[in-house]
Amino acid sequence: MIRNFSLEYWTDDGWYVGRLIEVPGVFSQGETLDELKENIREAYHLMRAETASAKHPGAETVEIEVAV
Repeated sequence: MIRNFSLEYWTDDGWYVGRLIEVPGVFSQGETLDELKENIREAYHLMRAETASAKHPGAETVEIEVAV
């Protein structure tokens, strides 16, 4: 499955630094914009793998409504 996210990026001391706007905590950097894109994809996959393995064995999931 493919999902699209918004990559917000800037330069800092010659490095491209960025974050996925829709996924808090996913940041990365690269020497080029293409390298940043590759690294941010890897950071996202690592975060997903870590989150999936961190679920409590007895936990259940339900959907809730939240006003925005």
